[in-house]
Amino acid sequence: MLFCILTFRKATGSLYRLANPQTHSVEGHSRTKESLQNPITWICAIFLLLYVGVEVSLGGWLVTFMLKVRDGGKFESGLVATGFWLGLTFGRIILGFVTGRIGEKLAIAVYLLICIGLELCFWLIPNFVASAVFAGWLGFFLGPLFPAAIVVATKLLPKRLHVSAIGFAAAFGGGGAALWPFAVGAIAQSKGVKVLEPIALALIAGILALWCLLPGGFRKIGLEEAARGREEGRAGNLEEGKGVLGKSVNRVRRKLGIASG
Repeated sequence: MLFCILTFRKATGSLYRLANPQTHSVEGHSRTKESLQNPITWICAIFLLLYVGVEVSLGGWLVTFMLKVRDGGKFESGLVATGFWLGLTFGRIILGFVTGRIGEKLAIAVYLLICIGLELCFWLIPNFVASAVFAGWLGFFLGPLFPAAIVVATKLLPKRLHVSAIGFAAAFGGGGAALWPFAVGAIAQSKGVKVLEPIALALIAGILALWCLLPGGFRKIGLEEAARGREEGRAGNLEEGKGVLGKSVNRVRRKLGIASG
């Protein structure tokens, strides 16, 4: 808190209003309403809803899973959850430097594919030690997702919408911490805690699908070019899909009103 106060001590509200003089959009709507009408805001919000759900569901139910499904001891199972959260912390720190170098869109897509592989291994290999290792690495590659989503939102959205759009997306995404762990627990009452892994796998796959819907392609400068194209009122053709998958993604984007540029 002290660091933030010292860092942003000169970033006052008057300076922000001076740099962003419009309080309303051209049509007379408020910025919040304009943000909610932007599909990028909703993609980021649902992305965070699923991500926070995966993070908290795994962190909260991991000890129970290791106790009942992997037949671990109480202390050892607690260490597995500790390893998951440590992996999340180190991943957010270390991979944060890597993500910016290769581009957020490509980096997060790769991390999510790795997470899917790790989640499959965690689920299908019935060994306590192996599960503990996979849990730690799963946390490591999940770590950068939240900050990367915020960075991508700032690149794709106009500056005037940053506060309202990112604030809404973060608040909406925080609901995942209540929704998904509750859903896992409700299903586990009848099916057993083993349902944790297939649910987590489905959520990660959903996160990857949402990430691919964002415009800009997987080039490092693709997000900036997509944002520039949206600001100029033109839909770019920077990543027009040549295969069946690319055409399908672009078709979905057009239906959602998202420029494919």
